[in-house]
Amino acid sequence: MNESTSRHILGTFEAALTSLRTNALMMAGLTQRNLQNSSSGLIKRETESCKMAIADDEEIDTLEVLIDRDGIDTMMRFNPVASDMREVLATMKLSVHLERIADQSVGIARRAIKLNTVPAVPEVTLIHEMLNHSIRMFQDALQAFTDRNVELALTLKPRDRQLDQMNKDVAEKLTDAMPENVSRVRTYLDLIFIARYIERLGDHSANIAEDTVFLVSALDIRHQTAGTQKSAAAYGDIPIAKHL
Repeated sequence: MNESTSRHILGTFEAALTSLRTNALMMAGLTQRNLQNSSSGLIKRETESCKMAIADDEEIDTLEVLIDRDGIDTMMRFNPVASDMREVLATMKLSVHLERIADQSVGIARRAIKLNTVPAVPEVTLIHEMLNHSIRMFQDALQAFTDRNVELALTLKPRDRQLDQMNKDVAEKLTDAMPENVSRVRTYLDLIFIARYIERLGDHSANIAEDTVFLVSALDIRHQTAGTQKSAAAYGDIPIAKHL
């Protein structure tokens, strides 16, 4: 292979990667907007924002299919190795998590529309803290992925455990309140479902963070627990164990 041919192939591969990254960034932006609209619809009782979140989901689904198709095409055409292969795979996995986050946002929006047709209940404030926590997690997960920031990515798993506990606390409080407020049982059930959607947002943000670590360091930290002991050397001098 002569030098000019090599440059042409490299340039074409870089163009494919750039297209993949661009579509992923576009999908991330739409997913953020989707989550913001569903959040506003819930917190501010804005049904129109909920409808916008539901309507945007189709475009996000289309981008996931496009990224998946282009990622497979890139691997088949160029047979990338090492970090290039990890970037293609991580971007494809990112699109899956973004699509599922958008699905959870749509779930929140649909339940919020139902809640907006009945009088507000004070217990809805229990959901606000969870929602804000999950939104910050999602923003940091995207930031970590974009900046290849392993340290930031490693903060997501313990924060996800906090969100899991918040979900359990909310479900318990709402369940306990049902016998005393029978007329609000349906509303409480909607809030419990919303809390579950929010908890799933955290799961996907944590998954994006794990994929970030893999992308940067070729290390698979899925299913690691706080009790797992790993030396810094085993992780390429990345102090992972203290974050798990």
